[in-house]
Amino acid sequence: MGFLDRLFGKTTTEETVNMTKTAIVYYSMGGTNYQLAQWAAEAAKEAGSEVKVIKAPETAPQAAIDSNPVWRAHVEATKDVPVATPEDLAWADAIIFSVPTRFGNMPGQMKNFFDTTGGLWAQGKLANKAVSAMSSAQNPHGGQEATILSLYTTMYHWGAIVAAPGYTDAVAFAAGGNPYGTSVTVGQDGKMADDEAAIKAAVHHQAKRTVQVAEALKNLNA
Repeated sequence: MGFLDRLFGKTTTEETVNMTKTAIVYYSMGGTNYQLAQWAAEAAKEAGSEVKVIKAPETAPQAAIDSNPVWRAHVEATKDVPVATPEDLAWADAIIFSVPTRFGNMPGQMKNFFDTTGGLWAQGKLANKAVSAMSSAQNPHGGQEATILSLYTTMYHWGAIVAAPGYTDAVAFAAGGNPYGTSVTVGQDGKMADDEAAIKAAVHHQAKRTVQVAEALKNLNA
């Protein structure tokens, strides 16, 4: 690719084909995990990856959604976000998940989505993906770490490679020090109780690290 192409952000056909693909799969009722997903998308694009932001299919009845104004407003605001399918996971080299905590576990919506991936798993199409996860809860010790680990349990069965952020960058400490994945506390007002700048920096680092691991795995598999 020539200098002017690089300058103006143009890519060749070969570069497009070889570009690492990242799927960011989230579930959110109030918008926190959607925000984390958007930050991860920014960082993955900065790392040179093609990105899809997709949401886990909603399984709650419409009456339950309508009974909660915040939930209903968020569903309306994100109505154009594509719903995740197993094919999105097969497409991706890197997959980043972001979900709220439900009693120290992932929401049923995400678990239901995982339960649709059996066909891909049986064909080995989820093996060697680079994966990582993020979470939120209403208390500092509300189960964020357990939720992320519950996601990773499924990833181990897939044969995916967990690209946890660990303590590979100092931004992790400013964001609460969770080595399994970026996590946040959400106040009763629905807003992040943590330093948003620190959380955003940690999400960026985690997403870029996941893309880098995916690139290395892609080269290794090739």
